[in-house]
Amino acid sequence: DGKIYDAYVIYPRSHTNEANFVEYFVYQIMPDILENKCGYKLCIYGRDTYPGEDTASAIEKRMQKSRRLIILLTHQLINCKEPAYDQHIALYNALIQNDTKVILLEMETIGTYEKLQESLRFIIKQQGTIKWKEQHTVHPQSSKSKFWKQVRYHMPLTLKSS
Repeated sequence: DGKIYDAYVIYPRSHTNEANFVEYFVYQIMPDILENKCGYKLCIYGRDTYPGEDTASAIEKRMQKSRRLIILLTHQLINCKEPAYDQHIALYNALIQNDTKVILLEMETIGTYEKLQESLRFIIKQQGTIKWKEQHTVHPQSSKSKFWKQVRYHMPLTLKSS
C-alpha cells in the first residue's frame, strides 16, 4: 500500500524543559510495546524527523506514509489555543480525505469534551476513545493489558515475515 509506518503519533509537545509523562509514554512506553513487542512501526515527531528538515512537509509526508493516526488527548492538548500543525493535518486527512483511521488515546480523564475541536468531538462520537488507566496497575508496560489490546485492535494487521 506504499505505507512505511503503521501509525503516526500526535501528542502535545511540552514547551518547558521538564520531561513529562506524555513524552515518556511517547518515547519509551509506546515504542517498547508497539514496536518491540508487537512489531509495529511508529512515526514519532522528534524521533523520526531530521534536523533542518522542513517541518510542515515532513509531517505531511510521514502522515501520508502512515496507516493510522494516534492522537494522545490530554488537558494540555485541549487547552492549547492553537492546535499543532500535525493535529490540523491529521484531522483534515481523517475527516475530509477520509483515508486514515484515527485512534484516540485519552491519557488523563478529560471529563467533558466541549473544549475540544469540533472535528475531534466528531471522531469521539463516532468511535470513542481508549482510556489510559495504567498508572493504577503494577505493570504499565504489559502488552497484554486491556489498554494495549484495545490499541492493537485498532492498529493495522502486522505482516509477519517468514
